[in-house]
Amino acid sequence: MKKCVSDLTVVSVEHINDRYVLIKLTREEPLPEIMPGQFVEVRVDGSPATFLRRPISVNFVDYGANQLWLLVAAIGDGTRRLARLRAGDVLNCMFPLGNSFTMPSDSGEKVLLVGGGVGVAPLLYFGKCLNDAGCRPVFLLGARSKGDLLMLDEFARYGEVCVTTEDGTAGERGFVTNHSVLDKVRFDRISTCGPKPMMVAVARYARAKGIECEASLENMMACGLGACLCCVEKTTEGNLCVCKEGPVMNIKKLLWQI
Repeated sequence: MKKCVSDLTVVSVEHINDRYVLIKLTREEPLPEIMPGQFVEVRVDGSPATFLRRPISVNFVDYGANQLWLLVAAIGDGTRRLARLRAGDVLNCMFPLGNSFTMPSDSGEKVLLVGGGVGVAPLLYFGKCLNDAGCRPVFLLGARSKGDLLMLDEFARYGEVCVTTEDGTAGERGFVTNHSVLDKVRFDRISTCGPKPMMVAVARYARAKGIECEASLENMMACGLGACLCCVEKTTEGNLCVCKEGPVMNIKKLLWQI
């Protein structure tokens, strides 16, 4: 798939809460084909601390409006600068990068998408692609508290939404692997993205149940092209660059303690 480096214009910046922002971008030329699970390397100008590009998952692609959405957690100097963007600003992006989630061969498969924190970001576009293909997924989204849940109305457009919070302020109390839907439904396929401990727990569950499972890894990816080697993950196939061979990997490849 062809990569491009392009100046994108900010359409809007929505502050979802005090930590997360949704940035919608566009350009005059039509956006290229972007697959669910791929990511963007964003150039952040104006600070010595942001010399390297920042990898951000593709949250959504609206081809009708020619828009690319990025869900950003403003936790460092680079992402805080992104959160201060305004409509009309220009953001230089390299995309689409990495591989994608696997689409099921049968629309009748029961697919579970599990996300936590900003890791929910790539699952929205994947859910949309699944729904368009006739496979309505179940989203299982976890957060510490009700205020940390993101874009629930958007997720509900494409599938059933199940929620857990650690403090019980929304959905079921506990972690995603504690949700009752796991006892009620036999899933054929699971895809997950979020904090590594959560993904490891989901992978353990999938392996114990004999369910195919993919995880979208969030290793630091400075170049996005497999050149800098800072995102290497140990796998059954040796050391692989997550930015090039991932970020989506079958859990059977991963040498996690599962």
